[in-house]
Amino acid sequence: MSEIISYQNIQATILRRSRRKTIAIQIKAGQVFMLVPQTLPIAEIQSIIVKKNRWITEKLQLQSQFSASAAKKFVSGEFFSCLGHDYRLEIVQGNSPRISLYQNQLLAVVRDKQLDNSALIKRLLIHWYQQQAEVNLRKKTQHYANIIGVMPTRIVVKTFSARWGSCSSKGEIYYNWKIIMATDAVVDYVVVHELCHILHHNHSPAFWKTVAHYFPNYPEAKAWLKLNGNRLSF
Repeated sequence: MSEIISYQNIQATILRRSRRKTIAIQIKAGQVFMLVPQTLPIAEIQSIIVKKNRWITEKLQLQSQFSASAAKKFVSGEFFSCLGHDYRLEIVQGNSPRISLYQNQLLAVVRDKQLDNSALIKRLLIHWYQQQAEVNLRKKTQHYANIIGVMPTRIVVKTFSARWGSCSSKGEIYYNWKIIMATDAVVDYVVVHELCHILHHNHSPAFWKTVAHYFPNYPEAKAWLKLNGNRLSF
């Protein structure tokens, strides 16, 4: 069962669960979902909305920025970024559709250059980016895990709508593959950020002190991501 409430400037879908003991807030596709215990009064739900108003609003704005980011064109001459490098897309003709990096260019091989291959090239690019993310994020995670002295139990690269990474209470680290479109330093920051959550499962002063110890320039990387995060998409 679900119900919708509007309170202050927030409209939320309430999902009551008989086994749930705590409240969880999820932002998906520009909508707010609150998973709450079965008998939690509406007044308490409203108080949570008041307390989390700023956080919810920021998340909704971030998703809005993602949607509003300039759409890429999958044609020769368009540029795509990876770890701070801009690569020019060049469409060439061949028998086996694929994306490869050659002489600082992203070569998109298609069977017929005269056709509109936008959908195909987009799929190929996503696959290429996901491969780059798998290799580089795992390598960086291992590097910084050795420095920090922690060991994630699992590393997963997947698609998130409005987050760059997360760390579970079991030490499982999840990354949004799109972060690979950011600069090398920003990717390092995200890796260090999530690894430090193995030590501190919160954003307390102790957590940020640990992040600063292992990545002193984190404020610049954090600010870059906040300002440019909407560009890391296509």
